Amino acid sequence: MSLLRIRKPKTRKGKKVLLAREPQLIEGPRNMLFLDGRKCGGDVKSCMKDMQQLKKPLVKVLNRNNDITPFEDPTSLEFLTQKNDCAMFAFGSTSKKRPNNIVLGRIYENEILDMVELGIKRYMAMSEFKTEKIGTCVKPCLVFNGPKWSQSEELRRLKNLLIDAFQKDKVEAIRLQGIEHVMSFTCTEDLNILLRSYKILLKKSGQRTPRIELVEIGPSADFSIRRTKIASEDLYKQARKQPKQLKVTKKKNITHDELGNTHGRIHLGKQELGKIQTRRVKGLKKSPEEKKADRQKKKDLMKAAAQELLTNNE
Repeated sequence: MSLLRIRKPKTRKGKKVLLAREPQLIEGPRNMLFLDGRKCGGDVKSCMKDMQQLKKPLVKVLNRNNDITPFEDPTSLEFLTQKNDCAMFAFGSTSKKRPNNIVLGRIYENEILDMVELGIKRYMAMSEFKTEKIGTCVKPCLVFNGPKWSQSEELRRLKNLLIDAFQKDKVEAIRLQGIEHVMSFTCTEDLNILLRSYKILLKKSGQRTPRIELVEIGPSADFSIRRTKIASEDLYKQARKQPKQLKVTKKKNITHDELGNTHGRIHLGKQELGKIQTRRVKGLKKSPEEKKADRQKKKDLMKAAAQELLTNNE
């Protein structure tokens, strides 16, 4: 049941807003809601501010403190995300039991799908790096280091959650000069998550391919995984289900090679070259011997047919 009262739109603009909130065949980029808990400050504030800078313009920020406990009672959080039309959220708080705490999560059908609580062990803000920064609205390259990301279901969901959190508009193609930002996530043996952010510099190499250098621009953080709440396998599969209109149907007799070329196979019936209408030229006319052979062939066929009729009558 929806937490908001269902109202019928009275204006054309209101109807347009409600239609935009309904499920779409091709979903646009997801907005992220940033909100603070009862107490929030220090590294948590800096981390939330830098995440907003990296996520712009797909952010909505609530400046008031909220008495919310996401893992005990998430109804208020679900209400705020639905009200602000956000599919993801970042909740920052600090307490004696869980200092420097950040909760990342996403919403499906107005309910929390996945939620991970991260503790900040060390943090360096972007302002502490005295280097040239990247521009806004830059789509980052996401790199996940370490074999641990695929060894447990919780880390696989966290990886997918981080991809959802930092990806922006879907692009079909990109030029080399458009790759400016790299975000690296490393999972250590003791299950700590190391976040590093770099700017890509393209240097001359004397060849067509430039030499690449990375300059750390921040933020730089070490996180520890505290609590997780992941959806069941059936619900997660339902959330990832694609409509039939977007599924690529396999076409028969069409293959693609390693170079991207398309090869098609066409099936033809038996070709009778003798019945093909060709241009009447002297070179294609039948010789007297061929004409005589054709007449003899027709006579033999007629004799065989007459003999068969006589045999049947007897």
